[in-house]
Amino acid sequence: MLKGKKVLITSGGTFEKWDNVRGHTNLSKGTMGSYLAEAAYEKGADITYMHGVFTQLPEHKDEMQLIKFEGIEDLGEKLKHLLQSEQIDYVIMAVAGSDWLIDKVFDQSGNELTEKGKMPSDEPPIIHFKKAPKILAQIKNWSPDTTLVGFKLEATDDEQFLMDRATLRMETAKADYMVANSSKSLYGAMEPHYIIHRSGKVVKVDGKQAAATALIDLFS
Repeated sequence: MLKGKKVLITSGGTFEKWDNVRGHTNLSKGTMGSYLAEAAYEKGADITYMHGVFTQLPEHKDEMQLIKFEGIEDLGEKLKHLLQSEQIDYVIMAVAGSDWLIDKVFDQSGNELTEKGKMPSDEPPIIHFKKAPKILAQIKNWSPDTTLVGFKLEATDDEQFLMDRATLRMETAKADYMVANSSKSLYGAMEPHYIIHRSGKVVKVDGKQAAATALIDLFS
């Protein structure tokens, strides 16, 4: 059981604004995050569910603390504040964060567009991107005693490559667990998920819901 334990779950995709009406996101709907929240709820955990703008909410959302975020930087700021202001026992980073942020926007003549209201729609803009911050790698600095779970998705059918990439991400972030899965899981309901512990132990589970339940079971 997780009664008395605080579990923070980040879920869905980030939304990176181009202007006040446009932006880019990804295909994540927050399905895994919702399954994780429900599995932890059943174990009696005190749940904080941090969700993107277009993310689905868990069935028992009224029994959870809900915090909405927009872009990856907004998520990072809110997450850092929470971790430094209260003791969180488990952080599960199921969020599908953007790898790229808007740096500068130009018109077709090379003039920078600084107006943030709405880009002109008569011709396509030229957008320069910059690398987004990697929040996962910062969490242990903010809260060293928190049990950290990361996710690693790769567009590959090579199981060993997927495992190697996930293990490297786990070591870099000093995470306790890493859940690895193929991008096929964005479309299929029963794709395999690999729950990797820092000890090297691996649990293979088919499907998002079963993977969420198996992960939460490892905590209790």
